[in-house]
Amino acid sequence: MKRNPIAGRKSFIGCSISIFSDEDLEMIHDATLEVLEYAGLYVQSIDAMDIYEDGGCIVERESRIVKIPAHIVEDAIRSSPRKVFLAGRDPRHDIVLENGRVNFCPFGEGVMVIDPYTGEYRQSTKADKGNVARLVDALDQYDMLENTVAPRDVHPELESLHNYEVTVSNTTKHVPQPCHDKRSAQLLIEMAAEVAGGREKLKDRPIVSGCTCPQSPLTISEGCADPIIEYARANLPQNILSMALAGATSPVTLAGTLVTHNAEVLGGIVLAQLARRGAPVMYGSSTSIIDLRRATATVGCPELGLISAAVARMARMYQLPSYLAGT
Repeated sequence: MKRNPIAGRKSFIGCSISIFSDEDLEMIHDATLEVLEYAGLYVQSIDAMDIYEDGGCIVERESRIVKIPAHIVEDAIRSSPRKVFLAGRDPRHDIVLENGRVNFCPFGEGVMVIDPYTGEYRQSTKADKGNVARLVDALDQYDMLENTVAPRDVHPELESLHNYEVTVSNTTKHVPQPCHDKRSAQLLIEMAAEVAGGREKLKDRPIVSGCTCPQSPLTISEGCADPIIEYARANLPQNILSMALAGATSPVTLAGTLVTHNAEVLGGIVLAQLARRGAPVMYGSSTSIIDLRRATATVGCPELGLISAAVARMARMYQLPSYLAGT
């Protein structure tokens, strides 16, 4: 099992940056609780609305608004494990996500590649994804294999299944696999169980994890909610990751965006904990800021770094493993 050095502790070489004080973080948390309890989330999944309602939330069926009382949010934070185990097919690549330790993985998803043999600029394929998986498998600097390039030569509705098949066949590291509907999540869990040697072995050694994205502002679609429920019930790790865009789908200020981001992620975590108390979750972020001149998302800009640093502080305050996008 691999445990990387801890960042930010004086006894280790690492880095840390504090965007907000502890008091600031508490104010952002309090504002988030207010948003969730009085404004609520727009939830498009009937199954999710049933789970929220059974858990004590206020569900307005006609408008699909779910309002989550503060005590339910804070109970969900407490019931989420502070450590998450991600297994590789080879135990040498097992990793533990815990306080302060930093791991690395590629992040995508690219849709075009420069062919390494012909130099042609073309759409990415399933074969490209397998080749990248082998490359990542050989690089010690990467601890797991996130999505890299899209297999644009397969049917879009089956893309997540093709993604998992080609990556798990070409790497012995842990494979997070996003999916976008209930059936895909169920099939992915079945595929991973076959690779692991059965459902019980998959629970002991979770070689796959989920990744779902609430839609900003304050929306949990059916394609986000249903996989959250499936992964939670299977007791498999999952990353609940907001992709808010400051100045477009969230407030332009850093603190305002963090409140929106926090409400979306915590809303997903509440759903996971109500589906199965103690389900392993990660607090994720690919939140950035819009370029108002070009109306494009800016990934790799200074603001993304500031937002990611703030998100990491929020996750640490909640004692949850965080997952941060960057370049």
